[in-house]
Amino acid sequence: QVQMVESGGGLVQAGGSLRLSCAASGLTFGLYAMAWFRQAPGKEREFVGAISRISGTTNYSDSVKGRFSISRDDAKNTVHLQMSSLNLGDTAVYYCAARRGGWSSSPSIYDYWGQGTQVTVSS
Repeated sequence: QVQMVESGGGLVQAGGSLRLSCAASGLTFGLYAMAWFRQAPGKEREFVGAISRISGTTNYSDSVKGRFSISRDDAKNTVHLQMSSLNLGDTAVYYCAARRGGWSSSPSIYDYWGQGTQVTVSS
């Protein structure tokens, strides 16, 4: 049974930083590309960024490029999302997702999802 558990969300002031983690179990982690998505109230789920398997190549949406960074630790079956220079527009529930094979910005083709963690940025 695959489980993916996000942690690290919370309330942060604009301009601040936060680090999210996603711990996966029940899957061969190294075979999966890992991604982060987010969803704000009333909006569709949005691609934040992804990290490929093996090479660890990262890709980011334009809205977070230069502010967010994704890393993975295959020995610990964990992926992290380091967020800095947070602004009010970053407020959302953040989800990690796993896809066997290559990454994609489309949420519909991911195999497994975490339950999400709330990130709230205050002014």
